[in-house]
Amino acid sequence: MQAVGLVVEYNPFHNGHLHHVLEAKCATQSDVAIAVMSGQFLQRGEPALVDKWTRTKMALENGVDLVIELPYVYSTAPANDFARGAISLLSSIGCSNFAFGSEEGRILPFLNAFTLIDTHRTSYNELIKSAIATGVSYPQALQFAYTSLQEQYPDDYIDLAKPNNILGFHYIEAAHHIDSDIQPITIQRIGAGYHDEIRSTSEIASATGIRKALFSDQPINSFMPQGSLEQLNAWHHKHGQFVHWEKFWPLLQFAILRHAPNELTAYPDVQEGIENALWKHAQTSKSYTEFMTLLKSKRYTWTRLQRILTHIFTGVTKDRLHSFQEPSYIRLLGMTKNGQSYLSLNKKSFRLPLISRVAAVKDDMLALDIHATTMYGLGVQSFSRQKIDGDFQTPPIRI
Repeated sequence: MQAVGLVVEYNPFHNGHLHHVLEAKCATQSDVAIAVMSGQFLQRGEPALVDKWTRTKMALENGVDLVIELPYVYSTAPANDFARGAISLLSSIGCSNFAFGSEEGRILPFLNAFTLIDTHRTSYNELIKSAIATGVSYPQALQFAYTSLQEQYPDDYIDLAKPNNILGFHYIEAAHHIDSDIQPITIQRIGAGYHDEIRSTSEIASATGIRKALFSDQPINSFMPQGSLEQLNAWHHKHGQFVHWEKFWPLLQFAILRHAPNELTAYPDVQEGIENALWKHAQTSKSYTEFMTLLKSKRYTWTRLQRILTHIFTGVTKDRLHSFQEPSYIRLLGMTKNGQSYLSLNKKSFRLPLISRVAAVKDDMLALDIHATTMYGLGVQSFSRQKIDGDFQTPPIRI
């Protein structure tokens, strides 16, 4: 059985995701689609709208055959580390290809961009360093360095100002650096851009647009498969609200203020005096939005700040986070019958151990995932009378 890998968050699973799954299977003539999915906390430094079990069900009801978890170490990381963890896991579970959505839609410009940067890595890094010295943000410095190289060595390149193109580039970079045979393909993103608001004239909306619509009580029925919509409704019926940092604010505020400012420097990316601003504004802000508005600056983007706050909320220090080098297991979240057949035929050839029950496994990276679920559950309990299922209580979902 041939497998194609997908790197996903499904926050939540919508019609664009369904298009991606079906096109990926078709384009690679794969029997199985394997999604490596972020757990309770996501790459942009946010708690997921609904928990990983609910999102796993959405995926399995809509063409995905296996869902494995991207560990917290990678799911909350900048794009390069996020990609490295995800592609390593898809390679380890035997995927022949990985398919990612992009604004570009063609694979050659991605390969050209990777060759450009990889060939001129020293110059690229020097350009980044010089740009940062002028006070611009890290993403802006990356764009400056890339544009400078393009001007020197013209060819057919991707636009690295587009968010899905950026992730796609890092996926290809990761596959090269782990020396894997897994081959990339890209699926044209259709209907809506990464940050676009929902439009009544289309059945495709971005996950960002759908989340905004949910929080403002706008209808989203036409943008999601029926099964995904039912899972969202079930969550809302059980808990009354969807998850957002705003709902976690009292707990996050406590997590910040229980430290002295200098103690906050133990957390990833807390440097250059941002610890003082974190502590100062946490004392006076009455909401998460107010807090973030006061903190945001050219150097500290919204996403960078949210990743810092995720680690403070979960209590994961930079020493602990950086103690991990590579994924050490494949954590199974769910499977269809087709996915189960793939496991039966191929699990002896997997390059990492497959974990279906966490209780019998001692692993520091896995312990961090379990802790993240505990902290996410604590946040949910701050506004809901119902607990979410924990890692020890939940076996892999079967559809």
